[in-house]
This record gives sequence, structure tokens and C-alpha cells, in this order.
Amino acid sequence: MTTNTDISPAYTTQLEAFARLLKIMDELREQCPWDKKQTMESLRNLTIEETYELADAILDEDMDEIKEEIGDVMLHLVFYSKIADEKGAFDVGTAIHAVCDKLVKRHPHIYGDVKVNGEEDVKKNWEQIKLSEGKKSVLSGVPRSLPAMVKAYRMQEKTRQVGFEWENSEQVWEKVEEEMGEFKSSLKGTKEEQEDEFGDILFALINYARFKGIDPETALERTNRKFKRRFEYIEANAPRNLNDMSLAEMDTLWDEAKSIKV
Repeated sequence: MTTNTDISPAYTTQLEAFARLLKIMDELREQCPWDKKQTMESLRNLTIEETYELADAILDEDMDEIKEEIGDVMLHLVFYSKIADEKGAFDVGTAIHAVCDKLVKRHPHIYGDVKVNGEEDVKKNWEQIKLSEGKKSVLSGVPRSLPAMVKAYRMQEKTRQVGFEWENSEQVWEKVEEEMGEFKSSLKGTKEEQEDEFGDILFALINYARFKGIDPETALERTNRKFKRRFEYIEANAPRNLNDMSLAEMDTLWDEAKSIKV
């Protein structure tokens, strides 16, 4: 465990920066009309927005932007802690100590005498410890408000830790093909049946991506960005209004965008 005597000059600088943020938060909460009126509920959507901005910066591999967005997210966390402190619930110190205690408890291979043979053992131990802490399900830690694709990926990851998993990717692909067949059959049915079967296809594809070491959320976002760039190329190079062009004409510009790797 780290003690005060273990604090390095780098730690000291970082602690000073954190203390400065806490002081500014106190001042804003006391003196700024906007900051004074904020609640946890009013900050929630802003926090979600800041988190997505950080996610965008990570995909862009823009370190300056990542630094700025980390600061924004950290400000929000301090803000929530300040509001909680005013309510007598907890402060940022107790929140940090709680996560430190959790990290120590869930890493017995570092802070205890448990032996592991790689990251898979670490993940399995983590889930087992969570269950021993009173969690009713290995899926209880998956937030309800996660985007559906991320949620599916996380649920599959978690159930894997208790052995609920296909043996190989070939089996998973067979499941994808099976679900595609069921979707095709559902096209003769109701919209609800079609939606249900289409969801099964997506879930199976996400599972296949996971087996192949592909993050489906990141993969889809990269495709979204690629589509946006290429369509904007069409808009920028169209000889006339898009409404007056045929699909074939637009497709020619699309192929141009692909050829020059837009």
C-alpha cells in the first residue's frame, strides 16, 4: 500500500492540481449563480455528453483533446461529490477511498496470496469476488442506460467469466447464420417478430466480433465516420443539387471517394 512516505514529486504535483480543483469547486459552488443551482439530475446529461466527447477524442487519438476531456469529466465527478458532501452523504475523499478499497479487494493476486495465470483468471476472480459481495447476478453491474451494442458486448464478456461461452468462433458464426435464417423467415410475420429476430442477428454478430477480438462499437463508429466523409465528398463534388442526381451518379462520386481513400 502507498503511504505518505512513498509520495513521489510527481504525486505531489498531481495532488496539488487535484487540491486546486477542489478549491475552485468550493468557490464556484459558493459564488457562481449557475454552479450554485446545479443538482445531480441537472448535471447528468451534461456528464453523458462530456463522456462521449472523451470517447470521440480517444478515437481521434488526439492527446490534447483527450487531456481536455479528461479534465472535464473529472470536474463533473468532483461536482457530484461536492453536492453529495453538502447533503451529508459522502465527499470525494470517501468516494476515492471506497474505490481504492474495492481495487485492493478485487486484486488478491496483487494484495494477497492468490495466484493467476493471465488476464482471464483476473477477470474470473473479479466476477467471483463481486458475487461474494452480495451481487445477485454476474450481469448486475451492467448499466441499464448503456447503448445497446455496448451493453450486449459487456453482458457477453461477463457471462463468459462463469463459463457461459461457445467453444470456438466457428460455432458462433453458425449461430449468426442460424439467426439470419430465422430473420428471413420472420419477414412473413409481424413487425415485432422481425424486430426480435433482427435483434438476435445483431447480438450474435457482436458475439462473433468479440471472439475475433473486434470491438463492435468502435468498428461501427469507424464505419459511421467513413460514411460521413464519403457522403460529404459527394456533396462537395456534386455538379448539381443531390435531389436532381440519380443514384448511379452519386455512386460514381462515392467510388471516387473510395479510390482516393476519403
